[in-house]
Amino acid sequence: MGPLHGFKIVEIAGIGPGQLCGMLLADMGAQLIRVARPADDDSDLSIPARYDIMNRSRPTLAVDLKNKQGVELVLRLCEDADALFEGYRPGVMERLGLGPSDCMAKNERLVYGRMTGWGQDGPLADAVGHDTNFIALAGALNSIGDKDRPPPIPLNLVADFGGGALYLAMGMLAAMLEATRSGKGQVVDAAMVDGVASMMTLFYGLMANGMWTDSRQSNFLDGAAPFAKTYETKDGKYIAVCAIETRFFKALLESTRITEIDASDQHKSDSWAKQDAIFAARFKEKTRDEWSEVFKGTDSCAAPVLSISETPQHPHSEARNTYVTVDGITQPGPAPRFSRTPSAIKHGPMAPGERDHQVLSDWGLSEAEIKRLLTDGAPWSKSTV
Repeated sequence: MGPLHGFKIVEIAGIGPGQLCGMLLADMGAQLIRVARPADDDSDLSIPARYDIMNRSRPTLAVDLKNKQGVELVLRLCEDADALFEGYRPGVMERLGLGPSDCMAKNERLVYGRMTGWGQDGPLADAVGHDTNFIALAGALNSIGDKDRPPPIPLNLVADFGGGALYLAMGMLAAMLEATRSGKGQVVDAAMVDGVASMMTLFYGLMANGMWTDSRQSNFLDGAAPFAKTYETKDGKYIAVCAIETRFFKALLESTRITEIDASDQHKSDSWAKQDAIFAARFKEKTRDEWSEVFKGTDSCAAPVLSISETPQHPHSEARNTYVTVDGITQPGPAPRFSRTPSAIKHGPMAPGERDHQVLSDWGLSEAEIKRLLTDGAPWSKSTV
């Protein structure tokens, strides 16, 4: 059933962060309808529907939002919805006739989620951008990587998924919770640059206290410290070490049988280069998997660096069923976990236009409404465009 069972949400389809937000809400039991533009291959990066697995657990209607009947359909869905969210640039939904005032006029308790890179206002509000641009402006990118090399690109995990999808989901859930008390909805402005800035809060506090320098690879969490970094092993793979606390650092020294380093020197940055060389040489003596066996059952805070294809087979992943197989595709299962109302993947991604009649009926539209909308052509299957 999931903890969000009974909540109804309209997702105006987008790529990346919007898809992940919709997946999270749908896996947690909310009833979603994903509204996608017809024949818009760019919207899904041309990924075949079966493999676009962030679209799982909810159906997709292909709707022409430039069509009067298409707009009418979305407004009709809003009447029975708890929330709607979109990821267009500011002003786009308003020009379509689907802005907050249009949708909330149909339902005053509707929560209207808006996710953009730069936010709904400000000098950059209308600028284009992607994950790397947002983390660059938020100070996160300059804080990652080796100081003598350009900052690396941390996939699109930080801004798109961390600062965007997760902050939008959290904001919408908070607003939906408040709406159950007040009976009134509101607009949630989730800007990725804001979300990333929020995630950087720790480092502003550390810097204010003189515990962090504004220079890449100079601090205890950015790859400078020998006790918090990755080391290459004998087979060219890597072990990740993050033994920050003294007791864990001592366990690391004991597990690696390093006696040349005094545990009391752990945080003496002028000794880090020497410590690093000692660790690097020691880790080269065994393979990654051999080191994994050494660290098993210890408090060394060390773990093997696994590839995407390796991690589902790790014993811990298998024990927790972290990865599942749906329609023959291995993928991460729902997270987080709930003790009484567990989340679930309802089904794999559905192609636009699949079961349009059933989808609209399940939402609560009458047979007469469905017949009129389908006849007028508001929903469009990609196969018919």
